[in-house]
Amino acid sequence: MPRHLHAFSLVVPDYDSALAFYVDTLGFDLREDLPLEDGKRWVVIAPDGDAQTNILLAQADGFDQEAAIGNQFGGRVGLFLHTDDFARDHAAMVKAGVHFEEAPRYEAYGTVAVWRDPFGNRWDLLQLKANA
Repeated sequence: MPRHLHAFSLVVPDYDSALAFYVDTLGFDLREDLPLEDGKRWVVIAPDGDAQTNILLAQADGFDQEAAIGNQFGGRVGLFLHTDDFARDHAAMVKAGVHFEEAPRYEAYGTVAVWRDPFGNRWDLLQLKANA
């Protein structure tokens, strides 16, 4: 298998609110939810069943981690949700109550709009042009 990014951690206030948003609202797949010691859990989600990259939801533990929630990328867009049908997914997300910071815009590389999860993380919904 070629190298790929298996997973990255996303610090969240608690597992259940993160699952409610990512799985119940956005329709991400819940891949694992295993109990660990000290009340922690191994919670892995992915945008869909074919995704190679997973998100490990990490419940904040302590002041420094709590302070990082929603600002893990220094206020920049740090997460990029790729779609093969921007109009379909944008409409579904708007209907589900996802907060978009802007109207869709058309760039040289594709169609994009910035949105925030309920924890403050900035994401791009992105459909790349075929040659990008």
